Amino acid sequence: MAKKILFINQEISPYVPESEMSSIGKLAPQKTVEKGFEIRTFMPKWGNINERRGQLHEVIRLSGMILIINETDHPLIIKVASMPSCRTQVYFIDNDDYFTKRQMGVDDKGVPYTDNGERAIFFARGVLETVKKLRWVPDIIVCQGWMTAVIPLYVKTAYSEEPSFASTKVITTLFGNLYDAIVCDDFRDCIAFRDVDGSVLDNYPENIGYDDLAKLAIQYSDGIIEASPEIDASVVEFAQNSGKPLLKYPGDDLGQAYADFYNALLD
Repeated sequence: MAKKILFINQEISPYVPESEMSSIGKLAPQKTVEKGFEIRTFMPKWGNINERRGQLHEVIRLSGMILIINETDHPLIIKVASMPSCRTQVYFIDNDDYFTKRQMGVDDKGVPYTDNGERAIFFARGVLETVKKLRWVPDIIVCQGWMTAVIPLYVKTAYSEEPSFASTKVITTLFGNLYDAIVCDDFRDCIAFRDVDGSVLDNYPENIGYDDLAKLAIQYSDGIIEASPEIDASVVEFAQNSGKPLLKYPGDDLGQAYADFYNALLD
């Protein structure tokens, strides 16, 4: 039986502009399918995604859940589109306030949104709740970008006894070009869910930055992949000191390297 890989991506080409991250967001699932794995893929429904061109449509049976973050209700909308390059579907996490009415991580002036940390929490919980509804149990979750940084934490704590994730391994994929800003003012309050509270951040600075998010993801992951040759030095050092399996940047020929890393983590 084929092993199941859940890709949770911040960016995937061609739905968002071409970048190092969006290119790998497209290529990694494609190469993984070619290696015989079964996959599912999620990403945010950023406001700059053209729904008509991408042929997105809402999945009514998966939409409608209300996620409570910092005592505020937020409706979860799920959309889907087909990704021809790997003959699979991409599920999009949407919400009017967090995604539809916004750009991606920064506004029109290039300034990071002041609630990006809260957006990442909504995205993480939205993905995990939707995977539960799909009744699809991943062997490995591969996380890409700061938008996915709290997923390893939630999988290993708040969702650790859920049948969908009880035995799941989590991989964090590291990139460069982190924003020089804090993720949101009340991140410690927003992250609270089930048995998780702000104390999980006791060893981090008072103001959580994007490099701290990467370190938090590493802390709760089972493996780490360097997906760029230009990763923040402090993040690389944190990954190396974690003692966890680490795949160094494999260059353009990532298909076999990633497949070998997945299989080694499952052995």
